[in-house]
Parts: sequence; structure tokens; C-alpha cells
Amino acid sequence: MDHEFLSLERELTVFLRRARAASGEMSREVHPDLEAAAYGLLVCLDEWGGQRATDLAAYIGVGRATMSRQLRALEDLGLVTREQDPHDGRAFLVRLTDEGGDRLRQVRDARRAEYVRKLDGWDRAEVAELARLLRHFNARSEE
Repeated sequence: MDHEFLSLERELTVFLRRARAASGEMSREVHPDLEAAAYGLLVCLDEWGGQRATDLAAYIGVGRATMSRQLRALEDLGLVTREQDPHDGRAFLVRLTDEGGDRLRQVRDARRAEYVRKLDGWDRAEVAELARLLRHFNARSEE
């Protein structure tokens, strides 16, 4: 195997391990009882607005039962709410509550500040290039 791909695998493994740990920390900062896996749901809802539970399950890659359990827990914590879909009276949209959105944004702002601190000394072009390469990698990973 090529040295470059072995190096890439090693660095991605470290990056993903740290990302999982950070996700757990950030979820607890949003709410002490929030599961790490549910943090990604909150991010999706913050970025996309109201979504159907089935669409969230498909995007995250879990079954409907798992999604239903996670959403119920988020509702119990007061972070999300379900509203009737105005375009389909039989369906519901899951949305962040004001409290859920506020808590999530505080954590995301703190995370971005941490990125700025960690990348202090990097040229902005390097940061933009890293973002471009990660976007390209993520797009290829979804094919």
C-alpha cells in the first residue's frame, strides 16, 4: 500500500477518534443528559430547519425505531418539538425549540472559537484549502 494512504488512514483515525470524543463533550454541554449520538441531530435541525423523522433517520443512517427513541429523548429534554407538517397533515416536522437552538448555538460558537485557537498561525488560505479538501472528501464519501 502507498505510504500516502497509510499516513492518511492514520491521521483520519486520530481525527475521527477526537471528533467522537468532542461530540460527546459538546452534547453534554448542550444538556448533561444528551446522548452523544443525538448531537448530530440537533446540528442537522439547526442547519436545515424542520425535518421529518424519516428523513433524519435516512440521513443519519439509523432505523425508524432508533430515531423515534432519540427524538423522544430530545423532546423530553425540551430541545426539540414536533409540529404538524403544513404540506402534509399526516406527517410531523421535528424542529429545535428556542432553548434547544440557543444551547446548540452556544456550543457551536465555542467550538468554532476552539478551531480558531487551534489554527492560530495558519494562513487563511490554508484554512480554506483544508475546508475545500474536507468538503471534497465528504462529497466522495457519500457516493
